[in-house]
Amino acid sequence: MSKIISILFIAIRLFLGGFMIYGGVQKFQKPMPTPVEVVEKAKKFSSPEHVNTLQKVLYINGAKQTGYFWQVLGICELLFGFLLIIQGTGFIGALFLLPITLHIFLFHLFLELEDTAELIQTGVLFVLNIALVLKDYKRWRHLLWIKPI
Repeated sequence: MSKIISILFIAIRLFLGGFMIYGGVQKFQKPMPTPVEVVEKAKKFSSPEHVNTLQKVLYINGAKQTGYFWQVLGICELLFGFLLIIQGTGFIGALFLLPITLHIFLFHLFLELEDTAELIQTGVLFVLNIALVLKDYKRWRHLLWIKPI
């Protein structure tokens, strides 16, 4: 049974790491929109019935317009995904990916609630990430409470 669980966690690491690497690569596939293009796109969704779409457009394009955040997110997804896939650095990769998978899940929870499939998918990714971190709880639990000298 222990061997099956070990294989399951390896599969989870490979799946989550591959998913993050794919997401990181996608961040660099399309050119960054200009501020004028963002405004034109936002105007298309300015009616009250498209307010959810407008929020998503403004949020994602706002991250792109910073000139660094979208790229840093992509680099982190790539780096942490690779760390997760590599046997010896899997725990560090899972730990560093935790805020990113939380952010992705919360984005879908608050801005794409109507898309149930993506909400479930991102929720599963977040839960898998938590499981990978908790798997090594015995290794890091001593860091939660350090006794004073």
